[in-house]
Amino acid sequence: MSAIVFPGIGPTQLADSARFMAAQPAARRLVAEADRVLGYSLVDRYREIEARGDEGAFPEPARITFLVTCLALADWTAAEHGVEPVAYAGASFGGTAAVVRAGALPFADAVTMTAEWGRRADAYFAREHRDIVTQSFARVPLDRLAEIRAELDARGEWNQVACHVDHDFHMLSVRESVLDWLQGRLRAAGGLPLYAMRPPMHSTAFQALRDEIEAEVVADIPFAAPAVPVVCDHDGSLVRTASGVREMLLDAVTRPVRWPAVVETLKGLGVERVHVAGQDGLWGRVQVMTDAFKVVAVRPDTAMRPRRRSVIA
Repeated sequence: MSAIVFPGIGPTQLADSARFMAAQPAARRLVAEADRVLGYSLVDRYREIEARGDEGAFPEPARITFLVTCLALADWTAAEHGVEPVAYAGASFGGTAAVVRAGALPFADAVTMTAEWGRRADAYFAREHRDIVTQSFARVPLDRLAEIRAELDARGEWNQVACHVDHDFHMLSVRESVLDWLQGRLRAAGGLPLYAMRPPMHSTAFQALRDEIEAEVVADIPFAAPAVPVVCDHDGSLVRTASGVREMLLDAVTRPVRWPAVVETLKGLGVERVHVAGQDGLWGRVQVMTDAFKVVAVRPDTAMRPRRRSVIA
């Protein structure tokens, strides 16, 4: 059995995405619909980002492009390989693609929601929590992470886990003033600090943002029960109702991602093969995934390769 999962948004090869959106049939259809919703050319705006070299930024066109790319690649996977997934899942922002693909949210409404959600989040973090960053790191098992967090607590330093990506790969939100200490402590524990993200993500400290989005962004969104279950990235539960979809998306503001819990649920469903639809440098590559499944990376270059034609003698 198979599942389709969508990665969290991350740094991408902008040129690859622009070519994919302009040339791949499923992507072109989605781009045309997104253009109607947004009132501007997504490809043109995205190419402006490419020209500026904003590889690490996620402005509105990049968010919508990520959504389009994930969904077009899922369409291609289903059509090209006949994949009929028993479940969908998405890490962090990938959850939006998961609920669209599962039939719980029309694509046009997902574009509207993504655009307005992003604008609200950008404005919120421009004025609130400007001293909080989210540090990612590998090679730190849970018990060692607990020790480091206890030391932060003893120092009176606020901290919260934003993501458990693997059993030894996590993301921790802290005040920027303690970042150097944290990175040094991680190295002393045998860990590998990676990148610090701003704005931060997935914390109970952002409840006011969740409340704003609930009241002013998703209040009128027509969620439906998914035709195929969606695995919640916060606890691994199966989401089967419209209200469950709504809460899962909103909870992305305040609850941490627990990717190993998603893996356990997919294993419990009998999944053996997972197609990761989207540009991904993390979620489909960690050991908890590769140990459990045959992981098939479905990227823009995958869908753009010419088909091999059978030669008849």
